[in-house]
Amino acid sequence: MVKSILIALLLVPVMAIASNEIKLDTAPVNLYDTISLQRGVRIFVNYCVTCHNAAYMRYNRLQDLGLTEQQIKDNLMFAVAKRVGDTMTVAMDKNDAKDWFGTTPPDLSLIARSRGADWLYTYLRVFYRDNTTHTGWNNVVFPRVGMPHVLHELQGVQVLKTEMQTDALGHKHEVQNLLLEAPGTLTPAQYDMLVADLVNYLVYMADPAKTFRIQLGIYVLFFLAISFVATYMLKKEFWKDVH
Repeated sequence: MVKSILIALLLVPVMAIASNEIKLDTAPVNLYDTISLQRGVRIFVNYCVTCHNAAYMRYNRLQDLGLTEQQIKDNLMFAVAKRVGDTMTVAMDKNDAKDWFGTTPPDLSLIARSRGADWLYTYLRVFYRDNTTHTGWNNVVFPRVGMPHVLHELQGVQVLKTEMQTDALGHKHEVQNLLLEAPGTLTPAQYDMLVADLVNYLVYMADPAKTFRIQLGIYVLFFLAISFVATYMLKKEFWKDVH
């Protein structure tokens, strides 16, 4: 009995945390959609590389997305890189970034692996205006995040509204909703599509060889299947006279 009570007490904090978890939206990731990936990298170099490094990604790897070296030079190399073989690094000083944002912007090379596609897709769509923060912005998924909403001109300005609701049992609880106070240049559906393209590219950048490995794995399994049939038939031929 005592043991059961102790276990129940230990589980209380876990249950409390779980009840406060944010429901993440599913990111429509498709690494075989090269058009989406091309749009995503264009968004990335225009809005993200200004502050964030992607030190493990080289520009010439974008040729795997169907882009030529000249297209990469003309349309995507806006940072400090001079050659297509350079990595996606920025000129911003880390100390300056810490003074401006309160923290150093993280490298985004592997952000999709560490955070997950669903987290990124939800995070980039739930910024709201909050004048009490360092940047004037806040985020439902990442409270008091140091990053400002760099895409607010596209999405618009959202505000967080809290209201009390009563459930069927008569219990009152807070419900928070994001409301679009000032629209951006894109409709909500268009903005969601833009974020989906950006997240799609971030997932690709975290593991550029993933689709090749999957394709190679299919070829290997196909080869092994054929080899198994040939080996089995050869075995039967060798042992046909053995009783």
